[in-house]
Amino acid sequence: MTTTGPTDQAPQDQSRTPLSSLPPLTGHDGRATGASVDGRRYDELRVQLDRLTTEAFRPELAEIDRLSTEEIVRTMNGEDATVPAAVAACVPGIAAAIDGIAARMARGGRLIYAGAGTAGRLGVLDASECPPTFNTSPDLVVGLIAGGPTAMITAVEGAEDSKELAAADLDALDLTAEDTVVGISASGRTPYAVGAVEHARKVRGALTVGLSCNADSALAAAADHGIEVVVGPELLTGSTRLKSGTAQKLVLNMISTITMIRLGKTYGNLMVDVRASNEKLRARSRRIVALATGADDAEIEAALTATGGEVKNAILVILGGVDGPTADRLLTESKGHLRAALTAPRTG
Repeated sequence: MTTTGPTDQAPQDQSRTPLSSLPPLTGHDGRATGASVDGRRYDELRVQLDRLTTEAFRPELAEIDRLSTEEIVRTMNGEDATVPAAVAACVPGIAAAIDGIAARMARGGRLIYAGAGTAGRLGVLDASECPPTFNTSPDLVVGLIAGGPTAMITAVEGAEDSKELAAADLDALDLTAEDTVVGISASGRTPYAVGAVEHARKVRGALTVGLSCNADSALAAAADHGIEVVVGPELLTGSTRLKSGTAQKLVLNMISTITMIRLGKTYGNLMVDVRASNEKLRARSRRIVALATGADDAEIEAALTATGGEVKNAILVILGGVDGPTADRLLTESKGHLRAALTAPRTG
């Protein structure tokens, strides 16, 4: 399933070979090439880049450096304003992917992001925000970046060009068929992201999602769910940390947030599974209980004390009129869904 968003420019000749049918850029040993690219391999790479909307040159911006700072800011802001519409065009595909992810996570599966460079960093960022926001285990939503943690701040040369590295990183996680792997790549051709999706789907039987910003991408073709948010050429030619990065961030926000809503990690629009790991979050916890219940400060403090500070449990204590252990049992039986626990029989 592939969902493609609109673009503000169509620099590609539609008679050309689709990106998804181009062979991966590989060396003589069959492995993806690294930093050393010359001769035939350089020509292959240039052909691939020439076909990417995200790499297209925009002559109307060729003298942007001669504009005033305010004019450049307005131009860039105008570019960014087109991104939500491109994401909106992909909503059905995004929703289908989320439903598949949530179903597997409800059975104990994990959500794993895999990408290189900016795409990889965005995946790691999204994964790292799930534990404090939704009180998830750090190994439930995982971000893999080509080159490992060092690549978060320093480029690791050649790491993104290796499908084998992606397979090894996934194997180190003991990937199962209940897991989901989301490959992220603005170009849709990055070997690390494509390799992660291919390995997860063909070797491990996991659900796969390919998130890119070019149509007819190899990444989307390799995945169960291909999401192609085509935002068009960048303000700076090929700088995919701009509109492409913004689009990827918006989609990743949707994937993690809505999956957690489906898993019962919220009550309405309240983060009832928030982990109170600092003073700000402790204050937020009390505010969430107050918003959900309308209880006074004394009742809120008593409920949080009775439930070890667990916000969802404290709400159930107040609204359900139960004690701490009963609240814990009801939530366990309802698989963490507060609405279900509130209507569950109070027997046992």
